[in-house]
Amino acid sequence: MQSPSFDIQVGGAEANVAVGLAHLGHATTMISAVPDNALGRGAVSSIRAHGVDCKKVQIRDGRMGLYFLAQGAGLRASEIVYDRLGSSFAQATAADFDWDELLAHAQMLHLSGITPALGPQSAEAALAAAKAAVRLGVPISFDGNYRAMLWERWDSNPRAILSELIGMADILFGNHRDISLVLAKDFSGDGADRRREAAQAAFDAFPSLKLIASTARHLVSADHHQLSARVDLRDSFAQTDEVDVTGIIDRIGAGDAFAAGVLHAHFAGGDADALAKTGLALTCLKHSLPGDASLFGQADIDAFVDGNLDVRR
Repeated sequence: MQSPSFDIQVGGAEANVAVGLAHLGHATTMISAVPDNALGRGAVSSIRAHGVDCKKVQIRDGRMGLYFLAQGAGLRASEIVYDRLGSSFAQATAADFDWDELLAHAQMLHLSGITPALGPQSAEAALAAAKAAVRLGVPISFDGNYRAMLWERWDSNPRAILSELIGMADILFGNHRDISLVLAKDFSGDGADRRREAAQAAFDAFPSLKLIASTARHLVSADHHQLSARVDLRDSFAQTDEVDVTGIIDRIGAGDAFAAGVLHAHFAGGDADALAKTGLALTCLKHSLPGDASLFGQADIDAFVDGNLDVRR
C-alpha cells in the first residue's frame, strides 16, 4: 500500500505452462472460467495473444480471481496477498465441464495443486478432470504447487486430495517437501540423497508415477538465487549443477517455466538429463522477465545452455 499504482500481469499456474509451451511451438489449450467483464475478457485476450487456444474458456457469473505481489529487493522478501474468493473459476463445478469433449485428442492434461486449493468445488472439478483423463488414456502432468494460505481458507484436507491427484498422475512436479506432505513422512537424508529417498517413496506409493521433476533454490538475497534441477525416474535420476541467478526481475512463475521446459523436452523424447537441463534453462531465464509466464523459444534455451550472454545479432 506504499505504492501509488499497480501493474497488471495475467497468469495462473496452468496458464503459465500453456503459454511457455506455446512459445516453444506446442499446441496448447486453456480450460477455465472467467467473468463476463473487462477483467475476464482481458485475461482471455492476453493468454490468447501468446498462441494458446482459449475457445474452451467459459464466460460465467462471478469475479476475477486476483492476487497482489509486493516485489522484494535485497534482504526484503516478496509478499503475496490473495483475493480469490468467489471467483468465476472457483464457483464452477465438476458438472460444468464436459471432459470427454474437452480432452478429445489431448496429448496431456496439466493440472496444478492451486486449482483444488481454491475450494471444494474446484477440488471436485480437478478430481473429475483427472479421472476422465485416466479413463480416456490421456497422461497427466501434475504440479503440487502447495499454497497453505489457500487451503486454510476452507475446511480442506489437502493431503487426501493431493494424494488422490498424484495417484492418477504420470509426471509429478514436486520436491521432497511436497512428497513429505502427502505421505506424512519425513526423509532423513540430505541434499541429493534426501531427494532420491523421497522420490523412491513416491514411486512406491503411487504406481502410476513415471517421472518426478523438481528444483532446488538457495536464496542469497531477494535478487540473487542459486538454482539446480533434478529429474527422477524409477530406476535412475539426473541432477544439474547449481546456477547463480542474479539481477532477478521477477521470480513468480519460475516453477511453471520449469514445468514447461521439462514437458518440452519430454515431448521431444529427451532423457532425464535433457529434461533437467531444459527445465533449468527455462526457469533461470524466466527470472529475467516481469509477469508470470515464460516467453522464450528454443533459441533462447540453446543460448543459455551454451553460456552465450553476448548480444545475438
